[in-house]
Amino acid sequence: MVYKREELSDEKEKEVLSKLQDILGKKNVSIKEIDKLSYSKDYWPIALRWTLEGKVAALPDFVVWPESTEQVSQILVLANAEEIPVVPFGEGSGVLGGAVPVKGGIVVDMKKMGTISEINKENLTVTVQPGINGMNLERALNSKGYTMGHIPQSLYCSTLGGWLACRAAGQFSTKYGKIDDMVISLEAVLPQGEIIKSKTVPKSSTGPRIDKLLLGAEGTLGIITECTLKIWPYPEERALHSYAFSKLPHGLEAIRHILKKGVYPAVVRLYDTVETSRHFYETKKAKGKCMLILVMEGDKEVVRLEEKVAETVCTENGISCGEGPVTHWVATRFNVKETSEFTPKDVIFDTIEVSVMWDNALELYDSMIAAMSSVKGVIMASAHASHFYPQGVCFYFTFGGIPIEVTPNDFYTAVWDAAMKSCITAGGSISHHHGIGIMRSEWLHKELGESFEVLKKIKKVLDPNNIMNPGKMGL
Repeated sequence: MVYKREELSDEKEKEVLSKLQDILGKKNVSIKEIDKLSYSKDYWPIALRWTLEGKVAALPDFVVWPESTEQVSQILVLANAEEIPVVPFGEGSGVLGGAVPVKGGIVVDMKKMGTISEINKENLTVTVQPGINGMNLERALNSKGYTMGHIPQSLYCSTLGGWLACRAAGQFSTKYGKIDDMVISLEAVLPQGEIIKSKTVPKSSTGPRIDKLLLGAEGTLGIITECTLKIWPYPEERALHSYAFSKLPHGLEAIRHILKKGVYPAVVRLYDTVETSRHFYETKKAKGKCMLILVMEGDKEVVRLEEKVAETVCTENGISCGEGPVTHWVATRFNVKETSEFTPKDVIFDTIEVSVMWDNALELYDSMIAAMSSVKGVIMASAHASHFYPQGVCFYFTFGGIPIEVTPNDFYTAVWDAAMKSCITAGGSISHHHGIGIMRSEWLHKELGESFEVLKKIKKVLDPNNIMNPGKMGL
């Protein structure tokens, strides 16, 4: 066991089990070893490594499946009374250990709360519970002629609740925004069992938004049980374009100018030379260059305008590579198998996404590549820019290597530490959309400064017994 903790006594386990069964019914509570093992980790790459070494990250004491907000509230009331940790769980696709039950306790799997209660065509909203699978939500909307525009790589293996917990971003975010941009209102259960529900209105000026505290809190401040989000009509047209640039700065500058003109392609992804050779090796015109792929979608006339602007800007310093590279990306964009492919081969592999303003973008890219490459054993460090704003960009770094004279865990931590330190020094944010979890916990106070102390005070007031997902985010 990697995260050791004090076990519940047999008497205490039986007592809490009986109370949970009273709340949820026997079918929705488990203490089976196979269930505990299934909820022992998420998709954190180092935890997969531990599994291959015969280690278990951590085990919960109970796994439960609530079916209503009231049941979630009763679980938290009980957990407070017994001072037992609670770890919310979606589908376990997080990559930073955010769902690992490091202190044991009750894993609350939200999958049985996955109902769409309303698709409002006049207001362009969907009201839905957080346990719904991402692809199931998108398919349901598509069948009615709508899209949410939130299409992360983990679409098939993640839930709405997981997206909200870490303020996730989808591949189409340049047009539609991140998940927190889509939230209109939500219902949630706070750590001591209080149920809050915000008003569904487009905007308001009625004091601080308490409900928004739960977005990005990774289950440390409560459990979201329902959410109303923006939706859009399903696009009538989609256009695919790609361009190759001799240098990364040329590609970045082209994107910045496109956005400056008020044009927002749905997908904008710029790959450095290393990642271009890895993903687009069949495109001869892009050899030794940086590939930019664009997807424009929506009303036909809007798409035509976006195509015209992009063509004019991108051909100033780049060359067109047609639809082929984008078609390839569309066909492979949900492939998340690299972690499981590389780990058994003793290669330590991970991804790190950060954000930065335009005037520091190149400095951050160069410094983070250099910092990761400087760690002994690193054989690859590369990046692509995957989310864009008029003010800045998200870089998504990948590193891989083989530990030399150190343990795999020490090597992994050394690369992460080098990356985080260089990111902060270059003026970037240590996470754009994956969140904090365990891996970034020690860096959050450096990211937030004095605001981190305020966050700890809020946590203490809302969760005095520290039952909600303890050991995460440095809380």
